[in-house]
Amino acid sequence: MGAGANRQRDKAQGTRDKGREPIISAIGPVAALLLACAFFASQSDRFLSAQNFSLILQQVVVIGVIAIGQTLVVLTAGIDLSCGMVMALGSIVMSKAAVELGMSPGAAIVGGVMITVAFGFLNGALVTLVRLPSFIVTLGTLNIAFAITQIYSESQTVSGLPDGMLVLGDTFRAGNAAVTYGTVLMLTLYGLVWLALRETAVGRHVYAVGNNAEAARLMGISTTRLILGVYTFAGLMYGIAALLAVARTGVGDPQAGQTDNLDSITAVVLGGTSLFGGRGVILGSLVGALIVGVFRNGLTLMGVASVYQILITGVLVILAVATDQVSRRRSLR
Repeated sequence: MGAGANRQRDKAQGTRDKGREPIISAIGPVAALLLACAFFASQSDRFLSAQNFSLILQQVVVIGVIAIGQTLVVLTAGIDLSCGMVMALGSIVMSKAAVELGMSPGAAIVGGVMITVAFGFLNGALVTLVRLPSFIVTLGTLNIAFAITQIYSESQTVSGLPDGMLVLGDTFRAGNAAVTYGTVLMLTLYGLVWLALRETAVGRHVYAVGNNAEAARLMGISTTRLILGVYTFAGLMYGIAALLAVARTGVGDPQAGQTDNLDSITAVVLGGTSLFGGRGVILGSLVGALIVGVFRNGLTLMGVASVYQILITGVLVILAVATDQVSRRRSLR
């Protein structure tokens, strides 16, 4: 009786500790965001204005949505280096379809999103069916997407887009700030994916596969189908990000997205998601994207050159990965 009671108590304690892990992992990124805001508020009177915070959200909206797909991939212990160029290809396809082919805005958008979803499916198929490392697969599809984008666009920006494709870049008043509809869409997507990961069986399976894919398979989870679905859904997020990029800039830019893969990984890592898979909170990636946005915005207000902004971002990533590594080693003891 005593041994059985001890086992039950240990199991219950483990369950409670596991339940607290997402909360604990979110504390660090939120604290870092608040400290960064406090620092830049002390350096510039303009930083704390409602309009400036709205501007920060507008600046991170594309990376924020890409980071949703990247987070899901990383939670399954993968990585996606192709996301930025796939997004750029989607934006060029939908832009040229509307301007040069005369398609309706809705049909053009669907066409661009279908391209990004197809790339996501291709990435997932190569990882699961051919069993290639995600790093190699997505490095290859990054170059493929870049080449197709340059060839199809002839390296020319596509302008003259119809108003129907620019709606998400429009703003509405919220107090003293002008908020874009794209910002609302980004926040809505984060809320929906957070609920799906927290409340559905598929969400729990994503974490299980990331923790131990073989153990998840033995439990009856179709790991191949799940990982394929994750990469395909990530492609959908890149398509939505492509539309947001077009709506924000008003053009289809073939040079867009070239650093978005690294920026999305930065947001995911700063948000507390482990690069080893199976641990993290999707809302943390939003916080991570905001941390990057706050640093770049604050340093700009301080008059710091952009090269130093990139330097500081790199330091933040290394610190976040080092923290994740130390945390993982402690958990394995």
